[in-house]
Amino acid sequence: MQTIIVVGNGMVGYKFCEKFVAQADTKKYKLIVFGEEPRVAYDRVHLSEFFEDGDAERLSLAPRSWYQENTIELYTNERVSEINRATKTISTSKNRTFSYDHLVLATGSVPFVPPIRGVEKKGVFVYRTIEDLEETLAYANTVKGGKAAILGGGLLGLEAAKAVMDMGLEPHVVEFAPKLMPRQLDSRSSKVLQVKLESMGINIHLSKATNQILGNGKITGMEFGEDDTLDVDMLVISAGIRPRDELGKSAGLDMGTRGGIVVNNKMETSDPNIVAIGEVALYNQMIYGLVAPGYEMAQVAVDQILGKEETKMAAEIDMSTKLKLIGVDVASFGTPFMPSDKGHSIIFENKTESLYKRINVSHDGKKLLGGILVGEADDYNMLLQMYQNEMPLPENPEALIIGGRGEGGVSFGSAMDLPDTAVVCSCEAVTKGAICCSVLEDGNENLKSVAQATKAATGCGGCKPMVSDLITESLKTLGKTVKVQICEHFEYSRQELFDIVKLRGVQDYDELLDTVGTGHGCEVCKPAVAAIFASIYNETANKQNTIQDTNDRYLANIQRNGTYSVVPRVAGGEITPKQLMAMGRIAQKYDLYTKITGGQRIDMFGAKLHELPLIWEELIKEGFETGQAYGKSLRTVKSCVGSTWCRYGMDESVSFAVEIENRYKGIRSPHKFKGGVSGCIRECAEARGKDFGFIAVEGGWNVYVGGNGGANPKHAILLAEKVDKETAIKYVDRFIMFYIKTALPLQRTAPWLEKLEGGITYLQNVVINDSLGIVEELDAEMQALVDSYKCEWKEAVETPEIRERYTHFVNSEETDDNIEFVSLREQKMPKEWA
Repeated sequence: MQTIIVVGNGMVGYKFCEKFVAQADTKKYKLIVFGEEPRVAYDRVHLSEFFEDGDAERLSLAPRSWYQENTIELYTNERVSEINRATKTISTSKNRTFSYDHLVLATGSVPFVPPIRGVEKKGVFVYRTIEDLEETLAYANTVKGGKAAILGGGLLGLEAAKAVMDMGLEPHVVEFAPKLMPRQLDSRSSKVLQVKLESMGINIHLSKATNQILGNGKITGMEFGEDDTLDVDMLVISAGIRPRDELGKSAGLDMGTRGGIVVNNKMETSDPNIVAIGEVALYNQMIYGLVAPGYEMAQVAVDQILGKEETKMAAEIDMSTKLKLIGVDVASFGTPFMPSDKGHSIIFENKTESLYKRINVSHDGKKLLGGILVGEADDYNMLLQMYQNEMPLPENPEALIIGGRGEGGVSFGSAMDLPDTAVVCSCEAVTKGAICCSVLEDGNENLKSVAQATKAATGCGGCKPMVSDLITESLKTLGKTVKVQICEHFEYSRQELFDIVKLRGVQDYDELLDTVGTGHGCEVCKPAVAAIFASIYNETANKQNTIQDTNDRYLANIQRNGTYSVVPRVAGGEITPKQLMAMGRIAQKYDLYTKITGGQRIDMFGAKLHELPLIWEELIKEGFETGQAYGKSLRTVKSCVGSTWCRYGMDESVSFAVEIENRYKGIRSPHKFKGGVSGCIRECAEARGKDFGFIAVEGGWNVYVGGNGGANPKHAILLAEKVDKETAIKYVDRFIMFYIKTALPLQRTAPWLEKLEGGITYLQNVVINDSLGIVEELDAEMQALVDSYKCEWKEAVETPEIRERYTHFVNSEETDDNIEFVSLREQKMPKEWA
């Protein structure tokens, strides 16, 4: 019997064991595993989830019993201290010696701690293990409400920023480079990410070289240069990794110049009896810090030990990755930075939505070579497949990121169109064919069972949307109904939860969770359920305050410097001179930056938290109310001047827009929605770029639905033509209610309509021809929402317990005066914008 010893029980070490026991004859091999940490292998990719409930077991890749069931000898909390290649033995920190036939080094990496003066001070931590997090959390509780710096603006650094936010500290990311995520993002996409993170309350400090840690015994600040300091109460270092290669070095294995154990494409080191995998292995003169290459290395090592010598590492490692950093999508694939001599770059940027998309194509426009997505990455999986499988590009490649030029835009096609050999899950090397076979032949009908059978989507999780699509399409070929559950805490779709809440009369999140859910909930289901309550009962965001996101909680959009913007409703863009002067007076009184928005409103920026109720109070006295620029609800109904003023106008558009906006104001929905009313086909109000729109024509109004701007601009589609105003409103009433009842969380009307089986024809049958027999119900529900409208600002101003939320500090009426402003273009702006 041959003995294989695995040194390291991290994600890659565990993956080696999992793959080995699945393929090897346990009668021929004995597997011994050493882990330096006191616990079994756990998921480091989702380490920040530890802060949700402090449950380390939830991150475990397998329980200790799994090792016993597979006859694996597991030694935790025991470090391998020496390798004797001559005798083929290893020694441990507990003075034990073990012999091996094959040795697998999966020792991973350690955080890089820069040689900064004072780095040993109390309050300085690294972000790598659960023990690190426990120590950090314990210290954070002693400086509650203070400031925490994160040294490093890469992937782990931004995850650490989210962690310290969850601890109740003010996060400050300090990065040596002039941009965030310098290895994954170009300058423009990095700036978009920076603005988005700053709007969420994360402070970013770029081009900062830390000279020393300040403080006497414990950290009080960081010094970057003469008179350049940052006061902080805690520091988390996430400045990169270094391979844990000391065992290889002391054993005399070939090493890289800057560290790492040199391996060939079989994962063999300079000793044929020793392989190295994961972040300790130097392959192609590189250390790969992603899960997928590590898992591929584990598979190659298993096959080599079992004599399958044809299995080798790919000559080039795909570093494509998709992550959700602090709720913000960030993805890159292929060659993200494209030299002009290799191809062309097509870039779409929308600063108002914090969106950036870049694709790189060959000079002939036929091949996709790579790209970067920030802010919205729904198309990542299909773009990655187009790149990996060298699929042909559409005639206009830019349509892949900005939408098509004609009706309905461009379609990526179905995931079912991919070849069966297409690797959908790169972490586990699971193909499209394997996923479909798991459904069609093995009877697995949901993501959980397919993941258990194939391991797809069990790594970083970036492939989940495509795996789900493949499961859905496979089930449809079997004639089965498909259900999409809202998240892991509710085994129901949003539509089913909507019906449960309505039929049972549930009005509290905890009650719903206790009744039909599990666990403690998450950032996905909490705001989604809040939206369901609001859509059914038309209650304000003040009611479900604890499960709202930041903007809904404070009824204002938080900006990059921690202040808020105030946007009163200006229905249809119509405003009186008196109201204009009142708004100017209020903005001048509170020294606010003012901007006319694309939705024909005035946005007032720079309000501090404690000022919000004061500003609202004055606006309400002048006849204004909340414009709900912060909510997943109606934003604006844009209008042209119509037949009242315009010589081309076919009908009066302003009063129609005012009527519509006042009708739908306050209605909560799965995502924000906007409208437009154009007085003629010249389309000055851009009604066909909105979720719903009306265009005056000879003989009545044309009604359009399902358009939007943002990340994937879509033209709205004709729902009805040449109808009178009352009929047009009735059809849009039903369209909005049907969308509210059936859409997924955070799904805009355009993708909802695209995925609606039967598309616009089916929608016409539902809302016009009453094919489902529900139009009376839709009409009544819409009228109930219209009749129960309340202004959230007015409610907050007049309700003492709600008004108390608008303070900077608990149990104190002191204000935060740390924000500095300067004058620019005769407007007040945050100092850092100047």
